[in-house]
Amino acid sequence: MKKQLILAFILLLISFSIVAQKEEYKELMNQDWANLKKYREANKSILKNGNYPKVVFMGNSITEGWVNIHPDFFSENNFVGRGISGQTTPQMLVRFMPDVVDLKPKAVVILAGTNDIAGNTGFSSVKMISDNIKAMSQLAEANGIKVILSSVLPVYDYPWRTGLEPVSKIAKINEWLKNYAEENNYAYLDYFSALKDEKEGMKAAYAEDGVHPTSAGYDVMEPLVKEAIEKAL
Repeated sequence: MKKQLILAFILLLISFSIVAQKEEYKELMNQDWANLKKYREANKSILKNGNYPKVVFMGNSITEGWVNIHPDFFSENNFVGRGISGQTTPQMLVRFMPDVVDLKPKAVVILAGTNDIAGNTGFSSVKMISDNIKAMSQLAEANGIKVILSSVLPVYDYPWRTGLEPVSKIAKINEWLKNYAEENNYAYLDYFSALKDEKEGMKAAYAEDGVHPTSAGYDVMEPLVKEAIEKAL
């Protein structure tokens, strides 16, 4: 009788384990780490109608905010934004095919890396960040899309994760971006120099939180990106 009770208890534990594993698997399958669903319907509409954009802007909240604050800049120039708040370069790499390549733009503007430095998806070294940007660039080039690599914008401190001292890491990534662009005949877009203050952070007039540009900040960025696009094309 005792053995039967022990056996029943073991079988019960196994059953609970199987159920838990199934629930964990279901939860994992329901996750969308790269947020591929965000632009899925908009992408379908573009492909269905054949109204391909001239340029896709791939990025994070800086790009997403740009579209929201200055929508006319995008619509009037046949640009589309594919920015997602909080994203890091590995997440962008996962969605680069559906959100950029499949839309058949003439050029892509990649603005990425600041959330990696902030550790949004865990620690990222300069090489980890540069490898992901390199991979996106190579995907674009392999599909006949001109590449425009944007500097990481100046940040002195991240308000949601203070004390990281990002200035030196941003400088290293921007140096790599500039050199890599020159080596591969890509356009390098230097927002950093136009937006920085004396501490290598963002000028207060251009970002209230020191990270995300205000309308005035985007006013500074727009002629710079248009010039870079013209150069690339």
